[in-house]
Amino acid sequence: MTHLTADPLPGDTVGVIRSLIPSLVPSEQRVAQACADDAPGVAMLSVADLAARTDTSPATVIRACQNLGFRGFQHLRLLLLRDLGAAESSRDSDVDRAAGSRGRVPALFESAARDLNSALGALDYDAFDAAARAIAAARRVLLVSNGGSGPSAQMMALRLLTAGRPVEAPHDSVTQQLSARTLGSGDVCIAVSDSGMNSVTLRAVKAARASSAIVVGVTSYSRSPLSQLADHSLVAGASYHSWADGAVSGNIIQVLLLAALQDAVASILGHTAGPSGPLLDEALDIIEGE
Repeated sequence: MTHLTADPLPGDTVGVIRSLIPSLVPSEQRVAQACADDAPGVAMLSVADLAARTDTSPATVIRACQNLGFRGFQHLRLLLLRDLGAAESSRDSDVDRAAGSRGRVPALFESAARDLNSALGALDYDAFDAAARAIAAARRVLLVSNGGSGPSAQMMALRLLTAGRPVEAPHDSVTQQLSARTLGSGDVCIAVSDSGMNSVTLRAVKAARASSAIVVGVTSYSRSPLSQLADHSLVAGASYHSWADGAVSGNIIQVLLLAALQDAVASILGHTAGPSGPLLDEALDIIEGE
């Protein structure tokens, strides 16, 4: 087990827990999920109480806390108590479908806002800075992503291009993998996958690693396969929603994190963060000519 190098920032404890849930065994997942779902309530429980609530044992509760990076349950409990005010404001509320658009639309916005408040709990800022430097210095940059994370990656590619950082971002998964095989030492492969488990994206990542390229992984889960393969793992988000509830906070968090990464790269290159210069003018000409 690996303990946290520092306590999460106030309000970020639940975000750290959520980012690690998939890496736990099922019994430990129940403990972690209970902490994420009802942080204020769990903060008032004993080890025995939490074990009874999750149908586990006190030993499992303690082991789950340690595998999440905390020293034990009391360490986690103290952090949850510290975050109590933030946790109270971050509780999910049910979407009132019966109220129609006047209930559903505001509820979805409120849900996304709550997720954003705890999204950066697991982000390693040193890894973020190292990723930005690698992208700025790279001879070639390849962006790979598939499924629901694809649009976020394409947005990142456009922002990098219009800020003066050439980038390759093929849509086709075969082209992604073949392009990854042609990378070399010092080149960068940016892989975006919310789950960190998309097998198509992971094949391109493995090809990039075999070619000695630097891999930057953008995902929601700290111990996902992508995070383990990446040289620089950028973890943000991890608030789970089913497809049925309509929430898209994971995509929003991806877009914001990638925009921040592009901003950092542009700063290193000496450019303004936003699109500018001849490339922007050309892009506007293309759009206006459609």
